[in-house]
Amino acid sequence: MLDENQKNTINDALKIISDLYQREPLLATSPELVKQFCQLHLGYLEHEVFGVLFLDNRHQLIKYSALFRGTINGAAVYPREISKEALFANAAAVILTHNHPSGICEPSEADKRITVRLVEALGLFDIRVLDHIIASNQSTMSFAEHGLL
Repeated sequence: MLDENQKNTINDALKIISDLYQREPLLATSPELVKQFCQLHLGYLEHEVFGVLFLDNRHQLIKYSALFRGTINGAAVYPREISKEALFANAAAVILTHNHPSGICEPSEADKRITVRLVEALGLFDIRVLDHIIASNQSTMSFAEHGLL
């Protein structure tokens, strides 16, 4: 369990890192940067969080939002809310991400199903889902790299 000072230090570091990544064309530079970004933001958490990286048409980061918080083994995800945020951000593409506090980044059937639902929902607005990254404190897993998108 993190104390308040540790949480503040982590939040300050994440703000600095987010500012740096906003100046980089994430996918044009390296999918590894995306995985590092996701691991830094989510890998240390003890509960599941589902977030979205909203990207412009040059794949530069517009913003990152942690949209849903869950328990140690799941989080409810609502395609409607992600679609609203993507439209509000004027995103051309998104990268989905969530963490597995267990440390095992193997996608569950629920992970696969929500990814398909989000691809379909966002596709209605011509917003591309470029990847879905699962992160833990030990590793990351990319749906795109494993042919799951």
